Amino acid sequence: MKAHQRFLSKWTLAVLPASRCAWGTAATASRAIRPIGPTRLRGQNLWRQWMIADNLPHDAEGKAPISLLLACSSHQLAEMIQANEANQKQFIDGYLSHGIKLDYWWMDAGWYVNDGTWMNIGTWEVDPKRFPSGLRAISDHAHGKGVKTIVWFEPERVTAHTWLTENHPDWVSGGAGGGLFKLWDATARQWLIDHVDQLITTQGIDLYRQDFNMDPLDHWRRADAPDRQGITEIRHVEGYLAYWDELRRRHPGMLIDTCASGGRRNDLETLRRALPLLRSDEIMEPTGQQNHTYGISLWIPFSGTGMGEGADPYLLRSQAAPSNTGCWDTRSNDLDYSGMRKQLAERLETAPLRMGDYYPLMPFAAGNDAIIAWQFYRPAQGDGMIQAFRRPDTAADSILVKLLGLRPEANYRLTNHDSEEVVTQSGAELMRGLNIPFKTKPAAVVIVYQRAG
Repeated sequence: MKAHQRFLSKWTLAVLPASRCAWGTAATASRAIRPIGPTRLRGQNLWRQWMIADNLPHDAEGKAPISLLLACSSHQLAEMIQANEANQKQFIDGYLSHGIKLDYWWMDAGWYVNDGTWMNIGTWEVDPKRFPSGLRAISDHAHGKGVKTIVWFEPERVTAHTWLTENHPDWVSGGAGGGLFKLWDATARQWLIDHVDQLITTQGIDLYRQDFNMDPLDHWRRADAPDRQGITEIRHVEGYLAYWDELRRRHPGMLIDTCASGGRRNDLETLRRALPLLRSDEIMEPTGQQNHTYGISLWIPFSGTGMGEGADPYLLRSQAAPSNTGCWDTRSNDLDYSGMRKQLAERLETAPLRMGDYYPLMPFAAGNDAIIAWQFYRPAQGDGMIQAFRRPDTAADSILVKLLGLRPEANYRLTNHDSEEVVTQSGAELMRGLNIPFKTKPAAVVIVYQRAG
């Protein structure tokens, strides 16, 4: 949650080439991007299922994750700069005491020895002043309550006046002044593997998170002769993948989180080894989160984002993703924990549906004066979910969507999560058009459906 920049995910931009698709609304159609055609959607869903079946990293139980609920204190404690053993335990206990079961407690940037800012990195040792018993005391506390831990690292960026620049400037492109850690150097890489492995083991870390907040290109270019440009970049990427592969070999089943300044390292080889648990540093705001889900779901079935305080269904449904990170100040008793638990239960119930085929039901539109909707569908199980969002400046009070992928001859039971109204319609009827009314503005509608028989 660093380098805050307001931008649409690059994956959202991937939906721009388009042709026919069934949709209809009164909302800002003239400014909307044309939808994706059915032939390409079939290809996208083949890609999604290949990613899930053959590429999504598996946990210690040999299973691909479907849903993860994380939490952190980064918003309250300046990442981890103001964190200590006592307040980390306090936050963990706060979530659990309010009936919010966490999969992971997330310790982000700033837990190491630094100059007072999380950006000062290169001394990869736990700060003994704030954590006299190491992070292990927090990990043990979390483990005793059934919660695993995530810890943040950024090994490739090195700043001046740290252990690495003072003891091994030869391992840094930029030397004593700081720069890029030379993952292409076998000796440097071996030290990093051994050192981080030791921290993972001694501190009881369950999930390794790697960030990358710099532009490495100039370092790579300076390392190569004019007729060898690109070689150091290749060797660095090979070293980066070898580093992760060895950590995974030493810690079988350990998941890795890829960040890179907010979702900027989502290449295929990275995604075969890691999960983007924070797909962008642009989090919380509902319209942006809807836009991210719309685009990234075409390419990356499992991704994550932050989840803000409050029980507003429009907010939390906009943020709901396969992985969510609670950013709540659980030291307060004034939050609507009952409402948040209700929304989290809905998120968990619908999580398996997000691993099905994905169909955008509307053309992409970025603004607050639009309606946006999509559909998830698991053909083998015959079930799925429709999500539709009426944004705050939208005049239209209903939407007509034509569902995709269904069996025309089959009947489907549809349940609205708010009204609990249940209706049955044939696949043929639903593919001709389903009208979804909105009772509020803004509004978020969730409809789950199941093939009958």
